[in-house]
Amino acid sequence: MVRSENTQEYMELAAYVVKKAREMGAGQSEAFLINSRELSVDVREGQVETMKLAEDRGLGIRIFKEGRIGFAFTSDLDKQAVNDIIAQALKNSDKTTADDFNSLPETAGNYPQLDLFDPIIHQVPVEDKIALAKHIEEIAKNYDRRITNTERAAYFDVEYAVTLANSLGVAETYKGSYCGAYMDVVAEENGDSQTGFGLQFVLKYRDLDPKAIGEEAAEKAIHKLGAKTVPTQKAYVVFDPYVATNFLGVLAPALSAEAVQKGKSIFAGKVGQQVAASAISLIDNGAMPGQTGSAPFDGEGVPTSETVLVQDGQLQGFLHNAYTARKDKTQPTGNGIRGSFKSMPEVGTTNFYIKPGQVSREDVISQVDKGLYVTEVMGMHTANPISGDFSVGAAGIWIENGKFAYPVRGVAIAGNLLDLLRNVVAVADDLRFFGGKGAPTICIGGITISGH
Repeated sequence: MVRSENTQEYMELAAYVVKKAREMGAGQSEAFLINSRELSVDVREGQVETMKLAEDRGLGIRIFKEGRIGFAFTSDLDKQAVNDIIAQALKNSDKTTADDFNSLPETAGNYPQLDLFDPIIHQVPVEDKIALAKHIEEIAKNYDRRITNTERAAYFDVEYAVTLANSLGVAETYKGSYCGAYMDVVAEENGDSQTGFGLQFVLKYRDLDPKAIGEEAAEKAIHKLGAKTVPTQKAYVVFDPYVATNFLGVLAPALSAEAVQKGKSIFAGKVGQQVAASAISLIDNGAMPGQTGSAPFDGEGVPTSETVLVQDGQLQGFLHNAYTARKDKTQPTGNGIRGSFKSMPEVGTTNFYIKPGQVSREDVISQVDKGLYVTEVMGMHTANPISGDFSVGAAGIWIENGKFAYPVRGVAIAGNLLDLLRNVVAVADDLRFFGGKGAPTICIGGITISGH
């Protein structure tokens, strides 16, 4: 468990780093510490296949000197090792290019109060977590006789503590945790074999729903049995929430101010313009209660907040860390994201989502006379975040006269992300998060479906 006594030690160590860096000649300095513990359990056919428990801790130091940045990190937190990397960071700063925009953020420190840590995650015995994974597998297998195999049932949890101090007076720490489970199954009928998965991330252990995870995996696999292709045509396409978050993953980098400043965003120069249908609002909110991407402050000590990027289809602005904000003469948005103590903050999303609409998923589908309800896409990594062009394989269920007709596979959908956003005709109310990205069911008109 991430112990409270470690938190106090890390606060003292961070303060020491800042003081020592100043004594050694740094103009500004920052200490960033993470202490984490991760557990993962994989079960197959009622047996534990793998179980991993990993602990990690470390310190990253940023030095600002005459417009230059020096960075160094260590997992050895003894005083001599810490002194050595302060010296290394200073030495590294001599080798970097001076930039007037390199500086620590000047933050007010009004941090949101968030409930991010669940002590129960650590208190629950590992045996119970294994039993939970086995229970998910049993639920999936017993859902339907056509479920013939389970590829993997997994449970995982993470606990972490983050400490940050800098020479502008920031000295803060917080603890967090989350857990989740995953189920992957195979359904077979008449020589046809299909897979399906269920997935859930939650902040609180008691919010995990093994029944929902197991049944979702089984249902997805069964719904794909007997799938066939359709003729090439333009039709409505309905993305389920998971598929919509896949597209958000491609869209996210284009809403970074860093990408805009480097000329690598399809949204460059479009602030104030209509870039999507009026039904679409895109939001990033690092202070969102109950979500795994939330934190009181980002990787630079800037308070997290809600940033409306697209409102009713109109582009409002971009995500910023301290550097990009200074360059654009604006305020950072709390999106200086660090993957670990081994990296410097980069612009990234926290809880990035499509604002839900006012109608149900069933109502959205009932309005489609002919189209494809997409539950799976393949090849999303080939989509181009700079041009917005994409062409991906797809599978799902064909819709006729507002009702599900038959499963579909072996088709592709292609287009451009901007065109896709502009052609959204309906957004449902069923917002669902998968880690740090969330979306409701959305319906898009006039998409090319390539089949036979």
